[in-house]
Amino acid sequence: MTYEIRPIGIVESTLTDRATAPKQGVEGAPESWLVLDPAMAAGIADLAAGDDVFVLTWLHLADRSALTVRPRDDPRNPLTGVFSTRSSDRPNPIGLHRVRVLAVDGPRVRVAGLEAVDGTPIVDLKPVLDATR
Repeated sequence: MTYEIRPIGIVESTLTDRATAPKQGVEGAPESWLVLDPAMAAGIADLAAGDDVFVLTWLHLADRSALTVRPRDDPRNPLTGVFSTRSSDRPNPIGLHRVRVLAVDGPRVRVAGLEAVDGTPIVDLKPVLDATR
């Protein structure tokens, strides 16, 4: 079986080099923009500054043949199965990023804490739910 994933937008970021980008958003990721296809604008009508959302991305620069990696790309770490890591190198390189919404401007969403590089396709956005929702 095959499945089709259609990006809903792209990441605009000052991060351009995968090798030097932070491994996690809390490790110094700059503010960036989620630039959605204008046809998707109605889908973010209820997002507001201060919201926490999960951004799902397609990690287009990943090595899809990798089944083992050295965590954090550190050669001192033992080879580990990709499904036990957050490595972007994996058969289906779906990125999961928790970010804070800083602003919404039409089909553009300014966020903090996104470690994805410039041009990364965005697959979906989902709210972070707490115990009350």
